[in-house]
Amino acid sequence: MESSTIGSTFLIMFRETLEAGLIVGIILTMLARLRAMRYARVVWLSIAAAVAASALVGWGLSAVAEATQDRWKELIEGVISLVACGVLTYMVFWMDRQSKLIRPQIEQDVEHAVARQALPAMVALPFLAVFREGAESALFLNAVAMQSGTSVSAAGGLLGSGLAVAITAAIFIGGRRIPLRALFRSTGWLLLIIAAGLLAYGIHELQELGWLPTLIDHVWDINHILNEKVGVGAFLKSLFGYNGNPSLLEVIAYVSYLAIVGWALRSSAKPQPPSSPGPKPDLHMASLSA
Repeated sequence: MESSTIGSTFLIMFRETLEAGLIVGIILTMLARLRAMRYARVVWLSIAAAVAASALVGWGLSAVAEATQDRWKELIEGVISLVACGVLTYMVFWMDRQSKLIRPQIEQDVEHAVARQALPAMVALPFLAVFREGAESALFLNAVAMQSGTSVSAAGGLLGSGLAVAITAAIFIGGRRIPLRALFRSTGWLLLIIAAGLLAYGIHELQELGWLPTLIDHVWDINHILNEKVGVGAFLKSLFGYNGNPSLLEVIAYVSYLAIVGWALRSSAKPQPPSSPGPKPDLHMASLSA
C-alpha cells in the first residue's frame, strides 16, 4: 500500500524540490537584475527537459528492478539501496557545506553566461541543477519503494513538492526571510535516518544472497507486536528503516552509521572562527545560509 511511503516520499521530494527551486530562483532573479529576461524561456524549457530526463531515469531504475528475478533482483535491490544511502549521505553534507557558497557561485555563472551571450551555458545551468536533484529523487524513491515492498506515495510527492514550491515563491516573490540553513539541517537529520534504513536494507539483501554474514539471524522478533509489513510498522519501515526481526549485522550497521554520521554532521555544525569582514552581500531575499 503506497500510503506507507508517504512520509519518506514527502521528505525526499520536499528537500530535492526546494534545492532545485532555490537554484532556479537565483538564476531567474539574476536574469531580472541583469535585464536579460529574454533567457527566461530558455531556462523554463531547460527545466522541463530536466524533469522529463529525471522521470526517464526513475522509469529505467524501476524497469530494471521489475525485470530481474530471484538472486539478480536481490542483488540489484541491495546495490541500489547501498548506492542511495551513499548519495543521500553525500547530498546532506554537500548542501550543509555549500549553503553559504552556492548563491554567489550561481550568480557569477549566470553573469558570465549573459555577458558572453552563451546560450548553451544558459541551457546547461538550470538543466544540470534540476536534473541532479531529479535523478537523486528517482534513485532515493526507488530505493524506498524497494525497502517497503510497495510503490512510492503520489500524495506524499505532490505535498512535498508543493510545499517546497510555496517556500521558494515566498522567498523570491514575497521577499520573505526563511531560516533555510536550519531547515536544511533539520531535514538533513531525517534524511540520514532514511539513509540508515537503506543501508540496513541493502545489507539484508546481500545477506539473502549469502554474500554477507548475519552474525545472528534475528536479534529480536517483534513482528507479532508491530508488523513491519502492515499499518504503522510499514510506515516506520519506509520512513526510518524499521525492521521487526533484524540480523545482528543489520543492527550494528544501522546504529554505527547513525553514530558516526551523526557525529560528523554535529561537528560540521560547530561555529567556525570569524573571518575578516567584507562587503555585505545583497540578500533582500533569503540567503541559503540563513
